[in-house]
Amino acid sequence: MGYTINEIQDQIVEEFSVLDDWMDKYEYLIELGRDLEPYDPKYRIDNYLIEGCQSRVWVYGIVNGEEIEYFADSDAIITKGMISLLIRVLSHQKTADVVNAELYFIEKIGLRDNLSPTRSNGLVAMVKRMKIMALEIN
Repeated sequence: MGYTINEIQDQIVEEFSVLDDWMDKYEYLIELGRDLEPYDPKYRIDNYLIEGCQSRVWVYGIVNGEEIEYFADSDAIITKGMISLLIRVLSHQKTADVVNAELYFIEKIGLRDNLSPTRSNGLVAMVKRMKIMALEIN
C-alpha cells in the first residue's frame, strides 16, 4: 500500500527542511519539474489548461479503481516543479481523500510566502482544479 497524503506531505517538508535558502529550494523545484513524467501531447488542449496561472499549465486525471492519477505539464520550469509536488501528494490517492485533503506542506515549506502573487494564485488554481477533478470523478 502507498503512502497517505499526509505521510507524503511530511516527506516533502523533511526534504525541504535540509535546504538552507530559497535559491536552493528553487533549484530543487526545478529538478522536480525536470523529473516530471512526460505529458501526452494529446492532452495539451484548452480543456486541461488551468485558468488563473501566469504560465500555461495543463492537468488531467484518470481513475484506476477508487484512486485518481494525475498528469501535468507547464511551460514554466518552477511551475512545473510545483505541479510535480502536487502530483506526488495527490496522485494514486482515493478521490474522496483528494477532495478532503488539507495541503499543509505548501505553508510548511514556505512555498506560498516565497512565490510572487501571480505564482501563488496559480498554485491555488492548480490545487482547486485537481480537487474539482477528483470531485467530478468521485
